[in-house]
Amino acid sequence: MDELFSLEFPVWQMVLRGTAVYGFLLLVFRFVLRRDIGSMGVADLLFVVLVADASSNAMQGEYRTVSDGLVLVSTLIAWNFALDWLSYRSPAVARFLEPPPEVLIKHGRAMKRAMKREMITQDELEAQLREQGVEDIRKVRVARMEGDGQLSVFTYNGRGTGEHRDASLQQDAGPPAG
Repeated sequence: MDELFSLEFPVWQMVLRGTAVYGFLLLVFRFVLRRDIGSMGVADLLFVVLVADASSNAMQGEYRTVSDGLVLVSTLIAWNFALDWLSYRSPAVARFLEPPPEVLIKHGRAMKRAMKREMITQDELEAQLREQGVEDIRKVRVARMEGDGQLSVFTYNGRGTGEHRDASLQQDAGPPAG
């Protein structure tokens, strides 16, 4: 029974391992995979994946003791809480953890540079617009790729097709001439 709950590795080593993996994956998700995450925040997705893996390893015996797994899971919980708390308290940390919105369409025209940065093709953008109920790109006042990977679309008729609304759209009469 003692073997089951004794520590195979020193606590500091498990905390260091958990911190290193969490930090590395946070950076990878934030800067490499930042737009493919979906509606969960980057830190939330990372937390779920790492906790599942650490818990699985502890339960399956890759760690020889439950205590090793619990130390690692506790480290991940602490980092997730710390980053959530820091994001709430510090706009700079919040901006670092969640990428800013990227304008993909402005006044009915696709922003090719932004699409290239986000690696979004014209076909993918048009498919997203159709999913939002917009058939013609020229009817879009502005479309933004949000930090969570969702597309917010505002049309010239004053309606946003996503959950986001913009009162200033009510004043627009239509697309620019020309």
